[in-house]
Amino acid sequence: MQATRVLLELAGNVVLLLWGLHMVQSGLTRALGGDLRRILGAGLRNRWTAFLSGMGITMLLQSSTATGLMATGFTANGLVSLMPALAVMLGANVGSTLIVQVLAFDVAHVAPVLLLGGFLAFRRGSRTRSRDLGRVAIGLGLMLLSLHLLLATIAPAENAPMLQRMLGMLTADPVVAVLLAAILSWTAHSSVAAILLIASLAGGGVIGPEAAVAMVAGANLGSAVNPIIEGPGGDGHNPAARRLPVGNLVNRVVGCLIVVPLLEPITAGLQAISPDATRLAANFHLAFNLAMAALFIGPLPWFARVLTRLFPERVAVADPAMPLYLDRSALRVPHLAIANAAREALRMADTVDGMLRGALDVIQTDDRKRVQEIRRMDDVLDRLHDAIKRYLTQINVEDLDERDARRVSDVLTFTINLEHVGDIVDRNLMEAASKKIRRKLRFSTEGAAEIAVMLERLSETQRLAAAVFVSGDIRSARALMHEKEVIRDLETSATEAHFARLRAGRTESVETSALHLDILRDLRRINAHLVAAAYPVLDQSGELLPSRLKHVAAQG
Repeated sequence: MQATRVLLELAGNVVLLLWGLHMVQSGLTRALGGDLRRILGAGLRNRWTAFLSGMGITMLLQSSTATGLMATGFTANGLVSLMPALAVMLGANVGSTLIVQVLAFDVAHVAPVLLLGGFLAFRRGSRTRSRDLGRVAIGLGLMLLSLHLLLATIAPAENAPMLQRMLGMLTADPVVAVLLAAILSWTAHSSVAAILLIASLAGGGVIGPEAAVAMVAGANLGSAVNPIIEGPGGDGHNPAARRLPVGNLVNRVVGCLIVVPLLEPITAGLQAISPDATRLAANFHLAFNLAMAALFIGPLPWFARVLTRLFPERVAVADPAMPLYLDRSALRVPHLAIANAAREALRMADTVDGMLRGALDVIQTDDRKRVQEIRRMDDVLDRLHDAIKRYLTQINVEDLDERDARRVSDVLTFTINLEHVGDIVDRNLMEAASKKIRRKLRFSTEGAAEIAVMLERLSETQRLAAAVFVSGDIRSARALMHEKEVIRDLETSATEAHFARLRAGRTESVETSALHLDILRDLRRINAHLVAAAYPVLDQSGELLPSRLKHVAAQG
């Protein structure tokens, strides 16, 4: 029963450690996520600056996984090559060791100060960033408190011989110890938490020095497994997305293969530096990652070429409705996940542009096959919209700051409007075109030209809407808003001209009157959905009233 009680207390303290780590990561991501991403982007010029950037950002975020996701985002966007991204991961792995170095010292007395200061900043802070940094302080306080509780729990372990015998059996074989720690790190999704637990067990005498060294190597291996299992590249995704996580896993595997045969001399050397078992585990964690960085950073160009050959870029996409950018592993970094969803939304915008151009072809050529193609494109829109919606709803709301939450809303609104445009083209315009084809009807030359002008203008408006969605540029948003007046004027002019032809008794106009007016109305509805992309930008700049656009003298 005593062993069971100790195990339960250990589990509870580890959960407290993981929760504190989560609060630190989410707080820093909210407060500094965008700035850190820009710093990382600037540091990806070569392998050396990339290494230093990865190390520094990981020290702040306390998560090599979060840093790796940022680097993966840059490589997926084609902004950087694989080599500097691999260097970032080497630096991120070293950065995680420096966190352990600091936390391995007895600094539990700082926990109450961090908890109190963090609580006051979180509850009393007037600015969002102050509250986020307060969350970080609370998380650090919880981590230090959990480490103190871990040591207090492990201290009387000598009175639990059953627990000692059980852990001694599990860690007697170095390979089993490596695998056990890898499973622990993989389950916790955090090598930092796993290694702090191993250091606590070693400091309490529950596991021996050699077992601690083997388990630290295993924890490093386990932290590289999650991106392989949960990251992109499977289920029809681009295999090239696996290059970075596989490269990191190879680095970890090579390290474990070197450590296991040399376990005794490595342990003896570490004990000569520091006999303290807790420091031994932390020091080996640092030495392991420094050695792996030194071993791999030289041949990185060759290593990147090998990974590129093993995981080639997939050029053709069989199913146009298959999402390309909705990387599930990025959900832990909200601003990266939102950027992925925005990229997917642009694929919807391209599909809408194809539908509008196709509608113009159908009106001019009466091509039945083209009608079916456009209707299939609407199915693509529906599936992409559903995938984006489900992806964004999986982001943890607690990890969103005010700016990220607003961007999520903007992406969802943009995709909803695009989906509505697709429905109008499919259910209204294509239905009218099919009816025109079945009845062998023809618009008058003037009427067909009026519809063509509006469709061409809508195609331009769609591209402008996509540009506003991406850039958030105020001048472009004003220009997009102006398209509402342009299309309204075109519709009014076309309607008046149509009635003039009716009064003149033009046969084509009489036969197609209902279809013509319905199409003009539907084109105006499409324009309204496209122009809606300007609303968030103008609203944030204070230029949008509840019912109309403010008069801006600078528009001239």
